[in-house]
Amino acid sequence: MTDIIVNSDQHIIEQVKSGNINSYKHIVAKYEAQILATVTRMLGSSHEVEDIAQQVFINFYKSIARFRGDAAVSTYLTRIAINLSLNEIKRRKRKSWLSFFGKKEDGNYERQIADPSNNAEQQATKDLVERALERLEPELRSIVVLRLMEGYSTKETAEILNIPLGTVLSRLARGREKLKQIIVQLKDR
Repeated sequence: MTDIIVNSDQHIIEQVKSGNINSYKHIVAKYEAQILATVTRMLGSSHEVEDIAQQVFINFYKSIARFRGDAAVSTYLTRIAINLSLNEIKRRKRKSWLSFFGKKEDGNYERQIADPSNNAEQQATKDLVERALERLEPELRSIVVLRLMEGYSTKETAEILNIPLGTVLSRLARGREKLKQIIVQLKDR
């Protein structure tokens, strides 16, 4: 019974590889919410989130012939989501730099995690953490998001980002420390 569950993604991938495009809808449906959450945590709530999440699945579909199944589908999709999110962060920085020379942009990317069951204090804490995350350097933010918010192991985080395990550990330590400093600064305001 366990083999059927473990191999279900691989079975669907094989169906897609052999021309059954409708099977791909199952992959999208299964992982869409996870990818949207990852991209939102990286970029905040902005109009780009859905576009980037959609691009994740487009990129995966285009590369499905090369997908060997060495990593779980969720890991592979998350890797694409993180890379596209990091590219978007770089694009925003370039755009922000260009705006210095006259091109206006509001630059207000408000991050929201909707959860109606939260009380005001919990929501304030979430908002504080989200604002602090936005100020964290992208290379540290990706580690913090994957390890602390998405719950990936250190090894999985290293695989997703294609970096050594030691780099994940050192960036995680630096990311936590910087996040604490940023939160203290935001609280003092």
